Amino acid sequence: MKFLSKKINYKNEILSGLTVALALVPEAIAFSFVLRVDPIIGLYSAFVVGLVTSILGGRPGMISGATGSIAVVLAALVTTYGVEYLFVTVILMGLLQILAGIFKLGKFSRIIPHSVMLGFVNGLAIVIFKAQLSQFKTIDSYGNSIWISGNQLYIMLGLIILTMVIIKFLPKLTKTVPSTLVAIIITTLISLKLTKLGFNIPNVRDFAGGEISGGLPEFHMPVVPLNLETLKIVFPFAITAAFVGLIESLLTLSLVDELTNTRGKGNKETIGQGVANLISGFTGGMGGCAMIGQSMINVTSGGKTRVSSSFAAISLLIFVMFASGLIGMIPLAALVGVMFMVVIGTFEWESFQLFNKIPKKDVFIIIIVTTITVVEDLAIAVITGIIISALTFAWEKGKKISARIELREDGAKVYRLDGPLFFGYLLRERIPKKYILILLTLM
Repeated sequence: MKFLSKKINYKNEILSGLTVALALVPEAIAFSFVLRVDPIIGLYSAFVVGLVTSILGGRPGMISGATGSIAVVLAALVTTYGVEYLFVTVILMGLLQILAGIFKLGKFSRIIPHSVMLGFVNGLAIVIFKAQLSQFKTIDSYGNSIWISGNQLYIMLGLIILTMVIIKFLPKLTKTVPSTLVAIIITTLISLKLTKLGFNIPNVRDFAGGEISGGLPEFHMPVVPLNLETLKIVFPFAITAAFVGLIESLLTLSLVDELTNTRGKGNKETIGQGVANLISGFTGGMGGCAMIGQSMINVTSGGKTRVSSSFAAISLLIFVMFASGLIGMIPLAALVGVMFMVVIGTFEWESFQLFNKIPKKDVFIIIIVTTITVVEDLAIAVITGIIISALTFAWEKGKKISARIELREDGAKVYRLDGPLFFGYLLRERIPKKYILILLTLM
């Protein structure tokens, strides 16, 4: 049976889209906290990015929205320069992704080694985890940031653990409703009860400074100086976010391809992601990319066409427009629990088991990419990993090359190389630099 048939099962598509939308709400809010912006920004971004990519993207059934990877990349920008610079960065990010699609650069995602990807996702998980630690702090009477303690800490830890337990074990009992949604509802009800008993339980409404409500996203021109100085500020963040977003989107596309035994269109998806982020920036959004977890939920729930992904985005907007009061009641502890489960699901725990089974060079690449992701940024980590992989590949291939050196009667020295020519071999054999330059010129 083909994945895309002419006959669409609208019942399965709609139910699958609704399931995804319910699970998108807490994640979009949680990623807003990572970025330290109003939750409505994350919700609007999830709607815009999700709807546009469902229409223009190259992978039917794949879900896109506000993501942790983009939030982590842009968090420092928002903290230093403010939210208006975020919108400009997202616009530029979208333009860069559109250009990448036009020049058909999406196909190059297939050259990323598996060891680099393991390091990438492990580092991303650690970064998301670290971002959640700020929720364990509060402001004292002197305006200083301090760690919470006492009953407030115990209650928060209890709600976090409860959220994680429900998300983990509820699917073993039933998959009728999303476990994330059930966890949020139960934790919220307990939080409301504790609040009536006099306990201080921070929630989304407290963070947002009021109710989270809104209508349709509106056009918003970022209020920033349009000059070279602004470009110097936002460009490094934009190119990093564009790179990270495309990596995550194209990897998700490949994963869905494997599950459905079909092939998506990488370059079309690249352009679709770019247009989505461009529009998101002009509607006051934080941008986003494909979501691995939500895409898996959609596909396994029966969402195989653009109907399910479009319905998910539209349903999310309906929640924002007509159920904003309920969203504001969600305790921060529940969102931290959701993000901790995202961390657990993102981290490739099997990489530890592979350390004794794979070459040492791959172990080194995994560790170095993970480390750079945590201490520097995601894009630099991936680029570094690719360079190291290429150099080690050339070095290994250089072992299979033989070289003969002949002296002519006129005193000239001739190098005869047999086998594939890699720069790593030239270095191994210590060929004089002037001869390496000659070879490079001829090539």
